[in-house]
Amino acid sequence: MKTRNFLLVSVIFLSAIANGQINEIGISLGGSNYIGDVGRETYIYPNSYAIGGIYKRNLNQRIALRGTYTYAELTDDDASSENIARQLRGYEFTNTLHEIAVGLEYSFFDYSFSCRDRNKRHTPYLLFEVAAINYKTAVSGTPGDYEYKSTTSFSIPFGLGYKTKIYKNLAGAIEIGMRYTFVDDLDYNNTDIPDLNFGNPNDNDWYVFSGINLVYTFGRPPCYSPLR
Repeated sequence: MKTRNFLLVSVIFLSAIANGQINEIGISLGGSNYIGDVGRETYIYPNSYAIGGIYKRNLNQRIALRGTYTYAELTDDDASSENIARQLRGYEFTNTLHEIAVGLEYSFFDYSFSCRDRNKRHTPYLLFEVAAINYKTAVSGTPGDYEYKSTTSFSIPFGLGYKTKIYKNLAGAIEIGMRYTFVDDLDYNNTDIPDLNFGNPNDNDWYVFSGINLVYTFGRPPCYSPLR
């Protein structure tokens, strides 16, 4: 009896996945901004670029597994801040960041490329991921002559978007994703270097990607129908 129940559950689970096995691969284009101890304190204000690639596997019409790679520039300047203390300090920085993220995309409504589901071609969605990041950090030196090294840490991306079918197998999305990090040195903050010891050491840095995704679906024709 237990074996029969296990087989029944397995068949139902595999059938649910098979009904939604559509792969998506594409590119991400947009802007980036940093939130921390330098420059503006606005959460969403793209002031540099972010580009990358995206792969998704739809488990069903609501849930998709996704993986992304993003390369971005993070930059800010105290001169653009509304905080007088930051303006007087006058610090600025530019860093580059590589991010590899995996997670889930949850659609508010059923989303499908099937010709039988013409009313399921667009939906808002939520994004939950974990990510590894690689960036530069200052390790020693004096103003104008700092030494840097590459380091790796983690971030927690989450956000929201809106996706829609564009034409045949092509779809697009508008997406905004916040990233909480476990570090405070994306801006080269370093308590061991006097000139780079600034801000609140108890507040970790954030960064944001906002832009568009263009993806191509494959793995099953959009008008697939099982043989009878």
